[in-house]
Order: sequence, then structure tokens, then C-alpha cells
Amino acid sequence: MGGTAGFAVVVFGALGGVVAYLAGVVGLRELRRLRRVGVPVRALVLARVPAPEDRSLPPRPLLQFETEDGRVVEVFSPVPSTSRHPLPDGGYVPVRYDPADPRQVLVDGRERTRLEYAFVALGLLMLLASITLGAAVL
Repeated sequence: MGGTAGFAVVVFGALGGVVAYLAGVVGLRELRRLRRVGVPVRALVLARVPAPEDRSLPPRPLLQFETEDGRVVEVFSPVPSTSRHPLPDGGYVPVRYDPADPRQVLVDGRERTRLEYAFVALGLLMLLASITLGAAVL
């Protein structure tokens, strides 16, 4: 493979790698920020009936909590309920919310750091593969 097709594969592979890497880095930075500045509260878990157009599987429950200034906030859980870590309807879970934007929440103990690190690793792998392929093609 060479010429224009090879160049296109190298460019798109490199761009995909950069995007995956940046997604992982931004996700990790956001997790650290919420751990640092997030206000800890207990949130009530509210099960919701999925609408026909809802394609998220498993469905994510609503979390309801009160902010320091007395506002009641309802947000979708950033993590789904699983058999290993259930979010039972009517139960409480510890969360941290961003005081500047209470819709940004982190469920304590359920951070998805492995997923963010996987994006970083996949991005770097794609970038290195594109550079290697580019050196061979060009």
C-alpha cells in the first residue's frame, strides 16, 4: 500500500489516536478535579422507566441530592447499576458534585479510571502505529 491511500490511512490513524488520547487525558483530569473540588453528599437513587428511544444498556438511574445552597438537583448517574455495584432504587450513594455546576457528579468509589487509561493507551498505540506505518509508506 502506498501513495495517496497509504497517506490517508496514516493521517486518519494518527488523528484517531490523538482524539482517543485527548479523550482519556481530559477524562482523567475531570476525575481528579471532581475529587479535589467536589462537595461530598449522599444522593438518592431513583429508578427510571426507560423510554422506547432510550438505547443505553443498562439504563442509568437518576441521582437526586441537595446542594449546599438548598437546591434539589436530579442528574443521570454517570455510571450504570451493575450486579457487582448495584444502585438500588430508593438507596443512597455517596457522590461529589461540582459547586460551580452541580450537574457534574462523580459517584465515589465508582470512578472509571481504567476506561480513561484505556483511551490514553489506545490513543498512544494508534499514534505509534500510524508513525511506524507512515515511515514505511512514505
